[in-house]
This record gives sequence, C-alpha cells and structure tokens, in this order.
Amino acid sequence: MQVTSNRTGYIIKQPTGYDSFIPNDLPPNPPVIIDDEMQDLLSQADRKLGRLDGITEILPNPELFVAMYVKKEAVLSSQIEGTQASMIDILNTQDEKGPDYEPDNIKEVVNYVNAITYGLDRLESLPFSLRLIREIHQILLTNVRGSTKNPGEFRKSQNWIGPAGCTLENASFIPPSPTEMLKSMSALENFFYEDDHIPALIKIALIHAQFETIHPFLDGNGRMGRLLITFWLCQKRILTQPLLYISYYFKQNRSEYYECLNKVRFDGDWESWIKFFLQGVAVTSDEATSSAKAILSLKKKYSEVLYKVDNGNSSYQRLLDLLFEYPIVSKKQVSELLNVSEPTGATVCNEFVKLGILVDDTPEKKRYKKYRFAEYVEILQKGTEL
Repeated sequence: MQVTSNRTGYIIKQPTGYDSFIPNDLPPNPPVIIDDEMQDLLSQADRKLGRLDGITEILPNPELFVAMYVKKEAVLSSQIEGTQASMIDILNTQDEKGPDYEPDNIKEVVNYVNAITYGLDRLESLPFSLRLIREIHQILLTNVRGSTKNPGEFRKSQNWIGPAGCTLENASFIPPSPTEMLKSMSALENFFYEDDHIPALIKIALIHAQFETIHPFLDGNGRMGRLLITFWLCQKRILTQPLLYISYYFKQNRSEYYECLNKVRFDGDWESWIKFFLQGVAVTSDEATSSAKAILSLKKKYSEVLYKVDNGNSSYQRLLDLLFEYPIVSKKQVSELLNVSEPTGATVCNEFVKLGILVDDTPEKKRYKKYRFAEYVEILQKGTEL
C-alpha cells in the first residue's frame, strides 16, 4: 500500500511485519471543500431524494411499494458481492420442491430483507449504534456464506482486501488491526451524532467510506456498509421509508465505486468520492420515482380494463391488487388468495391471461403452471438482471 496523503489516515507496521492502514477520525482535516460542482450535486440529490420520499404520500399502498423496493435493494447489494440471485428468483422461490426450498443465493437476499426490516423496527427503541450494527450483521450472515465468520461480532483477527486468493503479503488494502479497528469504530459512532452542521448527504457519504475502510467484520462489510446508508438516513428522518436503493448505482458503476474509495484511502480525495455518491443518490432517486409513477399508471390502466369487463365480479379487482404483492402466481395460489374454489380461481386466472395482465411463465417440463404479472415484474427487475 502506498499512501500519498495523510488526510484520511496513515500506514503502521504491525509486529508480525505487515503494514495496515489506520484511518483518521472524521470529519476530514482539512475539511471537505464544497465547490460549485459539489454544491450543485448536493442540491440535486436533496431535491430528488425529497421527491422520492414524498411519492409514498400518493401511493395507494405505500407499504407494499416499500416492501418490493427493499427486496430490490437486497438483490442489488447482494449481487455486488457476487450472489447469483435475480429479482425474478426472489419473487419466484416456491416450486415443486416446496415452499421451504431456498437456494443459498436466495437465502442471502432474504437475510438482507430481514436485516432491513429488523433494523428499522429496532430504530424505534434503540438509537443507531455499534450495538445495532452488530445485531443487524448477525441477521445478515445467518446460515449463509460467512456464517462461520462470527456473525454479529467485530473481528478479533486481521482481514484484508484484494483479489480472490490473495494474502496479507499481496493484498491491495489492509484495514486497521483489531485493536485499532475498535477505536476507529467507537470514533465513528461518536461521529454519527456530532452536531457538526455537515449536510446530511455529505455526512453519510463520509460514514459509508469510513466504515468500508475500517472493515470491522470478517465478512459482510460491503452489504453492511450499504445498509448503514439506509439506516442513518431513516434515523435522521431524511427518509421516512427505506426507498433509496443506491446499490443500483454502485452495481452499474462498480469499478468507479471501488476506485473512489481507494482514492479516499490512499490520496485523501474525499471530494471525488462525495461527488460520486451524490450523483448516485440523484440517479437512484430519479429511477425509483419513475418506477413508482409507472406502477401507479399500471394500476390505473388495468383497474379501468377490469371495470369494463368484470360484470360486478369483485374477485377481478381483488386479484389485481394482490398481484402487486404476489406478481408470480399459480392457479391454486390465486384461489387461496381470493378464498374461492379452485375452479373459480382458475377461471379468474384464465381471464387475466386473456386480458394480457398475466402471461404463462411455466418452463418446459414443469408440472405446475405459473403466471407472471409481466409489466409489473419488468418495472421491478430493472437493473437486477444477472
């Protein structure tokens, strides 16, 4: 490791001979330079994030919309770490092997969803803290890759970052030793609550980069670091719902994401990272707002179609509402959701196929047919394709 500036931290040689990086406490010194470009990006990001947060006020079922976007963020964040699961996989986890069948890749995404849900619930009674970070991390790594690497506990041994198979000797980055790591995490926790008048989006950009540099866990640091963004923004009431899925932007710009983090560590270049982050907030806020509007338009379109053909059959409108929660269904599931007989459920399902709302999504040689709310799924899965 070669550090050209001590603005972010410094290298220290450990007793066993390797060099590790010790980050300086936040905020950066000298302070972040908010030039005209950064100010413009900050204004755009604030405005677009506010527009996204306000979209929940016009949605007919905001909880459902939020739940779907939590799933999307979970898929995207897990994909950055190499998890081979798509949005379709998460929406379609039940097959002939039964409802409890979940491949490991899907379990990782399910854990991420559970971690978000748990963390947001805990924020009602517990401030965002190192304790909460450990609790969330434990959920994140339960019974998946990394489950043998002390989920929920800060590391007690040295870790490192680099290509697969690399060692301490040829790692591209070595975070602080366990002792220094604990000091750095304690300082970061204090920074969460410092009344420093740093704009919120700039502050969370600093927090995320610092967490990734400290790398406090043996595994799951990337996913946990991205979760920090959501939890801190919700804690500060910048977001009322976890709608910012910035992993979409990080995935699309993965090389630049890692390059910006390394520039912070090695060159003290906080400004380039913050500008990249603010651009990401703006882009993903726009994307999520557009998706919300498309979903509203889709609901209106098919409500009007069904109003003309349902002949007073309330099951039609009920199924349409349910498809926004269960966009991939079987005829049996339709009958169960509507609480009607299987023949009646099959009739409603067939009518939805005729109207173009559902399409047959059954692979060859599959015994049980499945149907997909194709236009809705297309909105949801954008950016999550493998």
